[in-house]
Amino acid sequence: MDYFLIKNIHMTAAGLSLGLFGLRAWWSVRASPQLQRRWVKVLPHLIDTVLLAAGVSLMIMLRAWPTQQPWLAAKLIALVAYIVIGTLAIKRGRTSTIRAAASLVAIALFLYIVGVAMNHNPLSWLAGV
Repeated sequence: MDYFLIKNIHMTAAGLSLGLFGLRAWWSVRASPQLQRRWVKVLPHLIDTVLLAAGVSLMIMLRAWPTQQPWLAAKLIALVAYIVIGTLAIKRGRTSTIRAAASLVAIALFLYIVGVAMNHNPLSWLAGV
């Protein structure tokens, strides 16, 4: 497959993933019954699967391995942190305050990941400073 097609799929899935996360986090903080709708439970997993598959495809196409590229290792570590904090934001946070704080941290982690990907540097957005 074409590199630019996979890259665009990856970036589109990332944008959709962040948008849906923000919506679900908002609903979680507000204790909205919308979170129980079937599409809300299924669609994010489908998008995140596409996002991950495209990311792995890019990694293979570029022959960029986390053990050899510090920026990729940083991105994957931040991804794991994003997933863990994201579960606090949407499911596991006991209070709306905890869910709101976890949502902000998760979004900050996501933006860090985007900065790492764009700059190919673990310093993310600070790489050019």
